Amino acid sequence: MKLDYLLLDVFTRERLQGNQLAVVLKADGLLDNEMQAIAREFNLSETVFLSKPQSERNSAGVRIFTPHEELPFAGHPTVGAAVVLGLQNDRTAVRLEEKIGLVTALFEKADKRSGEARFALPRLPTKVADLTDKLGIAQALGIEVEEIGCDVFAPAVYTAGVTFHLIPVRDAGVLARVRANMAMFEDVFFHDHNSAYVFTLTPEEPENDIAARMFSITAGEDPGTGSAAAALIGLLSDKADFGAGQADYALRQGKEMGRLCRISLQLRREGEVLTRGAIGGHAVIVGEGVLDLG
Repeated sequence: MKLDYLLLDVFTRERLQGNQLAVVLKADGLLDNEMQAIAREFNLSETVFLSKPQSERNSAGVRIFTPHEELPFAGHPTVGAAVVLGLQNDRTAVRLEEKIGLVTALFEKADKRSGEARFALPRLPTKVADLTDKLGIAQALGIEVEEIGCDVFAPAVYTAGVTFHLIPVRDAGVLARVRANMAMFEDVFFHDHNSAYVFTLTPEEPENDIAARMFSITAGEDPGTGSAAAALIGLLSDKADFGAGQADYALRQGKEMGRLCRISLQLRREGEVLTRGAIGGHAVIVGEGVLDLG
């Protein structure tokens, strides 16, 4: 069996920046354990498998695997898959059948190897819990207790399909100094995936409003995490003050790793209720090849 695949850099316009992604084309017939083994072979944060959709109205079935497990939803694989399908099929709208549900992405072509995709979240983020152990958080992140918190934001757990511990810190200087102590993550960040999405507001940076870093036991540090940005939309909706009912944010992630990602966030509120959340970004194809599975 031979399968074509593409390699992309996601949440970036520049090759060899952003978050890496493998997209396996025409993956119909692969068993779950085979997809997991292929994702482990690529050893990227995620690998996407595209197959024929169940409904003719949709563009493709999408399965998302880390080297360790399957995910129901993830942001940079969704953007990457939408860009690939938009480029291949010359579409401005792409409908993806993911485990979490149907995701519709709007696509804009930049050139024959790159483009931008934006999509409404298939599941609006919800709050799971507050996080009150500031001493434990500080020790797990290698910072001081008084450096936790930013503006109106306090640590909390949110999910938009994948659970994240959202940790605001005082400023970008503190964010850059974070040194994750993974030995403490299981006890301090004890909800699903033991992950910490550390963020701050960046009024001094004209190109973005928010900066973030994501750490987890299984992946270490990740350069661009759309599902965490989706969870952050929930905290922004609950705490941020935007009178017009809609807000747009530009977020950077991965700078400290040398893999700068730029993620766009949009949220809409009616009264105090979040009615829409969306994320997006650019992606560029940087390579292609063939898997020879014998």
